[in-house]
Amino acid sequence: MKNYKYIFALVGIIAFNACQPNSNTRNGKLKVVTTTGMIYDAVINIAGDSVDAQALMGSGVDPHLYKATQGDLKKLQEANLIFYNGLHLEGKMGEVFEKLGRIKPVRAITENIPPSNFRASELYPGTYDPHIWFDVSLWKEAVKNIQKYLNEVDEKNKAYYDQNATNYLRQLDSLHTAVSQSIAQIPEKQRLLITAHDAFGYFGDAYGIEVNGLQGISTLSEPGLKDVADLVNLIVENKIKAVFIETSVSKKAINAVVEGCKQKGHQVAIGGSLYSDAMGPFGQFEGTYIGMVHTNVETIVNALK
Repeated sequence: MKNYKYIFALVGIIAFNACQPNSNTRNGKLKVVTTTGMIYDAVINIAGDSVDAQALMGSGVDPHLYKATQGDLKKLQEANLIFYNGLHLEGKMGEVFEKLGRIKPVRAITENIPPSNFRASELYPGTYDPHIWFDVSLWKEAVKNIQKYLNEVDEKNKAYYDQNATNYLRQLDSLHTAVSQSIAQIPEKQRLLITAHDAFGYFGDAYGIEVNGLQGISTLSEPGLKDVADLVNLIVENKIKAVFIETSVSKKAINAVVEGCKQKGHQVAIGGSLYSDAMGPFGQFEGTYIGMVHTNVETIVNALK
């Protein structure tokens, strides 16, 4: 009930603000608002400084649990174009985007990608894993959607956007190849990636590494004692050397797994911290999509090989 009250209030404020006068552009630039940093990074790689782009969610922010602030409402109200991930990643904001879509362009970057490309949820039939950015080849399809939607809203800059997108997609091709080669350095028997929540399923499918998350694809629910015990048994049986925490998820549950392994006589290390639902700080290498992926892969390979 509390969540419905939150959504109702949020939509009401946005609807009121939408009726108020506002400047559609800042310094003549298209105003673009994104939810996650990964989407923001794709926008600025395509549009450069020809748009005024902002991300609602910064480093260390969990989009599954995120609630918009009053400042976010102002940004959304002033935006000419809004991008979000979709596939229920921004669980608490879905209805807000639906309402906003009636008065301005609001686009899920996963639109028009065939559902056969998505990982189906085992717990919730008819829904899909939203963490598509961990398969670089699939993320390219989202980037193409961003390019398409920018062209639709800002047709005068189409040639510029298309050229930038072509260059960026080439970089992503190189990244995909580099990730494949790096993961191949890990002996096959040691290719088991254990993380705080199940964000790396696409990564595992794309690059040949088994993935197990303590929580499901969303962090809305807490892992139970059985979840911890099952994961402990898996680690002990397979003599796994390392598990990983995530920058946007509490490490409490993973610490419980490490302690459970210790009680069974197996020492498992924390292999490092991975960027899962959020990149690193903007302005740093890890605060770019390519930098985030490179950093994650380096951390995984160093801990498991």
